[in-house]
Amino acid sequence: MKKSAIFLLVFVLFITSTGSVTLAAEELSYEERIEKRMDLYKSMEVVTNIPWYYLAAVDTYERGLRKALRDRPKEPGLIGIYYSKDTWCGAINPNQEDTDPITIGLFGGIGLDGNGDGIASLEDDEDVLYTMARYLESYGFDKENIRIGLWEHYHREQTVNIIMGHAKVYEKFETLNVDNNVFPVPLNYNYSYRSTWGDRRGWGGRRIHEGTDIFAGYHTPVRATSYGVIEIKGWNKYGGWRVGIRDMDNVYHYYAHLSGFEKGVEVGEVVEPGQVIGYVGSSGYGKPGTQGKFPPHLHYGMYRDNGLTEWSFDPYPSLRSWEKKERAAKRRR
Repeated sequence: MKKSAIFLLVFVLFITSTGSVTLAAEELSYEERIEKRMDLYKSMEVVTNIPWYYLAAVDTYERGLRKALRDRPKEPGLIGIYYSKDTWCGAINPNQEDTDPITIGLFGGIGLDGNGDGIASLEDDEDVLYTMARYLESYGFDKENIRIGLWEHYHREQTVNIIMGHAKVYEKFETLNVDNNVFPVPLNYNYSYRSTWGDRRGWGGRRIHEGTDIFAGYHTPVRATSYGVIEIKGWNKYGGWRVGIRDMDNVYHYYAHLSGFEKGVEVGEVVEPGQVIGYVGSSGYGKPGTQGKFPPHLHYGMYRDNGLTEWSFDPYPSLRSWEKKERAAKRRR
């Protein structure tokens, strides 16, 4: 059966199951949103041979960018992938609202008709996702060729690494339901913390404190707060033994001053909320192995990526929210 015929069949089945092409995401529950997104990813996988988890990873990364960049609007539907009008319609196209696939192509635009309705619209989830899938397909279907396609699209190695990490998480867990969080230390241990982000720090030169300190006893377990991929493990003269994890919202989570690492914690490994990654200590402020220059605690930092760079933001509100939700969940059991 030809690809065009397969596409039409998949599209008809999709419309039958959803009853709509572009859906107002805010009108759906969380469960409905991820179900509809998965339907879209899987249907495009059939048409283009790009594994669904790569499409989901690109979409997830782009959705995170929309949160980080003030000049990007909220996605109109379920798919977060962003194209500017001149990229979609063609930079020299006199009609920057053009939705005709033929004239878009004539003017060098990349917008494609993803559902066979004769229109290539930036407001249509199928059109946007199909355009990205076809672009990746032009480079190949395997991991390395998809990496090349992503590099040619974004021209930033860190972006490519983040997307490939997202894909790794989706492939392992085979679900889009990877958004929950937990507090970084078990709630049954003794610990204390307050908002310390932005406080002055003097060791190594004047700087601000880019995180929240959670004080606890030596060897208290430290847990991954989210689903994600380990980006960094090892020594830092400020943070001592530390681990860095990138979550599914493009946020980098920094766990510092550890006394040691949990077995199996290695760069590139996938983690899930609650998984032990290390233990509270007092390492740092010196050469590798330096300990005891301050009371034992976990330094927990969060950094948001915007596609060009990343910056620190206050993790305290997130910590309070995760702690509250986890306690409430324990009471319900």
